[in-house]
Amino acid sequence: MLKIIALLGLFGFATLANAEGGYDPVSPAQPVQNPAKVEVIEFFWYGCPHCYSLEPAMVEWLKTKPANVEFIRQPAVFSELWGKHAKAYYTAEALGVLDKVHADLFNTVQAALRDKKPALTDEDDLAKFFAAHGVKEEDFRAAYSSFLVDAKLRQAESIGPRYGITGVPSLVVNGKYKVTAQSAKSQANMLNVVNQLIAQESPQK
Repeated sequence: MLKIIALLGLFGFATLANAEGGYDPVSPAQPVQNPAKVEVIEFFWYGCPHCYSLEPAMVEWLKTKPANVEFIRQPAVFSELWGKHAKAYYTAEALGVLDKVHADLFNTVQAALRDKKPALTDEDDLAKFFAAHGVKEEDFRAAYSSFLVDAKLRQAESIGPRYGITGVPSLVVNGKYKVTAQSAKSQANMLNVVNQLIAQESPQK
């Protein structure tokens, strides 16, 4: 009986420590793409206003992140609409223009949603968007309908549940720790928690 009480006490302490630490554990922990690096995954959706408000801080963090950090953007897919925006992301990635259009995809989708208009969900509208960023229409349509983009979209539909993602923005460190505005107590504190976890996961010199 005493052992059970002790175990319950330890479990309660661990839960409290996680809450105070600003993260939730990913269970089971997920493998990382590059074991030589500390992996940070950002789960996001272009239509999420909270992701949009976090983006400037993410941009600044990327400029100063430790050299041993492998950063991965991961579109979350929880509906058909989210899937369409994820497909736009993977199309940009396939065309090699992601860094060029990522911010404007955010801006354009957010502006459309504020006006309660369709937000880059139609292939023709996306073709015009990419054309405005220097991508030939035939190149866009070839990438948009490619096997590679469709495969990545299908993969994205299953990735979120594996990490226990129920909302965005969510940041996952090394496949073990999930950081949200709720766990970190505020969106402004999310990257502080991430930095602490990176330091924790980095090899000690």
